Amino acid sequence: MGSRRQAPVPVFGRARFSWVRQTASELFACNIHPMITPALRRFLLASLIVLSLADRVFAADQLAASRSLLPAHARVLVLGDSITQDGRYVTFLEYYLDRLTPPAGCDVVSIGLSGETVSGLTEKGEAHPRSWALERLDRALAAVKPSVVIACYGMNDGIYHPSDPARLAAFTDGLRVFIGKVRATGALLVLVTPPVFDPLPLKSKVVPAGGAEFGYGHPFEGYDGVLAEFAAAEVALHVDGVTVIDLHTPMAAALATHRLQDPAFSFAKDGVHPGDLGHLVMARVIADGLGLALPAAPAEAELARIQADPVFALVRDRRELRSETWLPFVGYIHNEPYKSAFVTAAEKAAARLQAEIDALVVAK
Repeated sequence: MGSRRQAPVPVFGRARFSWVRQTASELFACNIHPMITPALRRFLLASLIVLSLADRVFAADQLAASRSLLPAHARVLVLGDSITQDGRYVTFLEYYLDRLTPPAGCDVVSIGLSGETVSGLTEKGEAHPRSWALERLDRALAAVKPSVVIACYGMNDGIYHPSDPARLAAFTDGLRVFIGKVRATGALLVLVTPPVFDPLPLKSKVVPAGGAEFGYGHPFEGYDGVLAEFAAAEVALHVDGVTVIDLHTPMAAALATHRLQDPAFSFAKDGVHPGDLGHLVMARVIADGLGLALPAAPAEAELARIQADPVFALVRDRRELRSETWLPFVGYIHNEPYKSAFVTAAEKAAARLQAEIDALVVAK
C-alpha cells in the first residue's frame, strides 16, 4: 500500500567521466606534442581540477549513502506517544528524506498515539489506563509490514513521578518485549530516547520531590532527570538489529544554549509538547543519527527555509493524511477501542501527493 513510486537510478557517476579524466591527464602530461598549446594546457588543467572536485563530491555522496541506516526504498513505521501523534518532527524528517535522498526514498507511515507508553504504567486515580504500545504493536507490524521501525517513547513512561527503580524496570522490560516483537519480523529497529521535559513553563504546577501526589497535571519538578535515566538505559542496550539514537542529550544541550540568550526560552509551552522549533531539533537529531548529511544552519533559519519550500507543505499534507487514516486502520484502545476498515482511498491520495513532491524535487 506504499505511496512512493520507484525513482529512476541516476546514471551520472565516476564511470561516466573516467575516460575524460584519463585522456586529459595523458595530454596534460605531454610537453612535446604540437597540439599542446599553452591555452590548451590551461584548459586541461582546469578540466582536471573540475573532475577531481566532482569525483570528491561523488565519493562523499557514496559515503553518506553507505552510512545511512535506512535501506533504499525502506518501508518505515514510526511509533510513539502524543509528540509523535502531533507528528511535526516526522514531517521534518520526511522532508529531509525527500530532499536529500530522492533516488533511494523511503515510504513512511507514522501512527503515534497520545498518552501511550511501553511500560504499561498509568498514574493512580486516572479514570482510564494509558494506551500501551504492546497492545497494538503486532497489528501495526502486520498491517504496515515495515522493513524499519522508529520508536520514540519514555515521556509518559515515568508517569511524571520522581525516579524509581520499579518504573525504570517497567520501561526497560517493555522495551525488551517491543524489541523482540519487531526483530521477530526481520525489521530493523531504531529507538529514539525521549525529548526533554521543561519545568520552566510549569512553575505553578510542578511538585517537589517530597510532594504527596504526581502525574501529568502536577509533574515532578525534576522529571527531566528521570527521562535522562530512561535515555541512558536505552543507550546502554546492545541488541543486534537495534540502533539507539540519543535525542534527549542533544535536545537538552540545545535548550541550555537557547537559555543563555533568552532565560525564558522553552521548546514546549506546556513543558512536554514541543512547538515547531523543538520538532525541527528532534528531526535533525534523528536524521543525523540515521546518517543523513544535513545542511548546516541555525535552527531558526533552517525552520524558515523549510517552511518556505513548496515541497514541505506537500510532505506535511501527505504525512498528516496517512497518519490520520493508518492510526485507526491498525486500531487502538484509548478509553475505548477504535478501528476503521480501509486506507485505500487515502493511499491513492497520498500517491498523488508523492508524485507532486517527486516532480518538484526533480525540477529543483
